[in-house]
Amino acid sequence: MTYAVKETFLTLQGEGMQSGSRAVFLRFAGCNLWSGREADQATAPCNFCDTDFVGTDGPGGGKFATSTELAAHVAAIWGEGEEKLVVVTGGEPMLQLDAALVDALHGQGFRIAAESNGTLAAVAGIDWLCVSPKAGTNVVQRSGDELKLVWPQAGIDPAELERWDFAHFLVQPMDCDEREAAVEAAIALAMARPRWRLSLQAHKLVGLP
Repeated sequence: MTYAVKETFLTLQGEGMQSGSRAVFLRFAGCNLWSGREADQATAPCNFCDTDFVGTDGPGGGKFATSTELAAHVAAIWGEGEEKLVVVTGGEPMLQLDAALVDALHGQGFRIAAESNGTLAAVAGIDWLCVSPKAGTNVVQRSGDELKLVWPQAGIDPAELERWDFAHFLVQPMDCDEREAAVEAAIALAMARPRWRLSLQAHKLVGLP
């Protein structure tokens, strides 16, 4: 298949249990919960996305004809050194991440982390899976390494999510106009329910992409 990639860049992971880790971010174009068009956002199943995933015109973006070609591209961005980590995200990465690309990235020595909305089943072979559920959607991927709840969201019950099979439960303040209130709400949830751990978007705090 041809892979449509919005951008690929080297940075530090800013969120979740692997925050601070050097990683190549591989951001696929496209999402199944929002077209990416501002005109559609208010009525989309996910209406608070803070990421541009439309097109293939970002840094390191483009269309890649094979999994081998894309994995080599990711490896070139990493450069020299071991402990290779690629974070596959989007948009929704499960629209494009397949077994062939998992094998090709592993073949280049990468540990693969993926960040998904959970409405599509995750491909086998991912080394670290983060699911971020959105209210009102049918989440089929209810197991993984970390569950990241963007908060507050009306229509999601954290107690229900705790029944899902994840090793870590993270609550992250929504990046919105009411940022201070979102932070307070996330702190309150973590204080009230000890299974949850506060996760901040450290890359935004320090000015990384």
